[in-house]
Amino acid sequence: MTAGFFSPMPPARSGVADYSAALLREMRRLGSVQLHDTAADVRLYHLGNNQMHRAIYDRALAEPGVVVLHDAVLQHFFLGSLDESAYIDEFTYNYGRWTEQLAARLWQHRARSGADPLYFRYPMLRRIAERSRAVIVHNRAAARAAREHAPNARVHIIPHLYLDGPQPAEYDIIRFRAQLGGAPSTCIFGVFGHLRESKRLFTVMRAFDSLQRAGLRCLLLIAGEFASSDLARAALPLLDRPGILRSGYTPDSDFAVHAHAVDACVNLRYPASGETSGMSIRMMGIGKPVLVTEGAETADIPATALLRVDSGPAELDSLATFMTWMARFPDDARAIGDRARRHIAEHHNPAQIAAKYWSVLAESCD
Repeated sequence: MTAGFFSPMPPARSGVADYSAALLREMRRLGSVQLHDTAADVRLYHLGNNQMHRAIYDRALAEPGVVVLHDAVLQHFFLGSLDESAYIDEFTYNYGRWTEQLAARLWQHRARSGADPLYFRYPMLRRIAERSRAVIVHNRAAARAAREHAPNARVHIIPHLYLDGPQPAEYDIIRFRAQLGGAPSTCIFGVFGHLRESKRLFTVMRAFDSLQRAGLRCLLLIAGEFASSDLARAALPLLDRPGILRSGYTPDSDFAVHAHAVDACVNLRYPASGETSGMSIRMMGIGKPVLVTEGAETADIPATALLRVDSGPAELDSLATFMTWMARFPDDARAIGDRARRHIAEHHNPAQIAAKYWSVLAESCD
């Protein structure tokens, strides 16, 4: 069997690109896998919720194969790739002609789509799920969304693989913490990755403020690029405050030092788009406690290996309580990180994940 592999790849600044590069290396240990091979026996298409995947989506419809939904919401992909008429047609294909007025309103107010939960309630997966030979997702929330849109689709849950980066020297970690202004006893929280509205950055900063008012020794490192110029304009003035440290995009070698230097990762996602966060998996894999938004996307991770923050009205209090506890009881936080590392090693091993992909491709081969 030969497999074609269709995905953004590094140096594209994309979590899907990093994931795909790691998966491709592992899959090539099992058989013949080539990038963009249209003559292969079966094709594997990686899809995300942005325009980087537009050509891949079109090819996946024209030449069906196995599709990987890294995001189980394609709403924003369609908002960015279609005109109003085509968007309404696609929306009503998914949800019925009686939803035409709703589709028109969603299009009219699309500027708010990054933060409005209404947009995330309509993933618009029907066409790709019906057309594909099989659909691969990373968690049960995404599987449920795919099956709701295409009840006859063959949906497989394959856990997100662990992206094992370089191991920085202990000296570099200690030096970087000192550069940040942290003493050995300082609790450093990190927010990493593309900074979108759904990362709840303003809530994170408000929770951090409560720790400072309580006199706790802590810092907040916010590392990553803003996905929206509007969000950047709103957030940047608030980042210029004592205890908050700002870092933009960093290459993998620098990111490894950043990741190992923090004591905990805050990686909230609300509204959620059914994705398993590669950043959460990576941080857990190096033994860091991670705070995420409660949801089905992380339901398969043991409660003792992950900290789940309430969404809605209780979000701020829930997050502040967890952050305060971690700052006051660092040994307990490290124990959560140790359990997280063991869980990731057992269930997100890249070789095991690649074997599961290969099995689905073999079942879907001509």
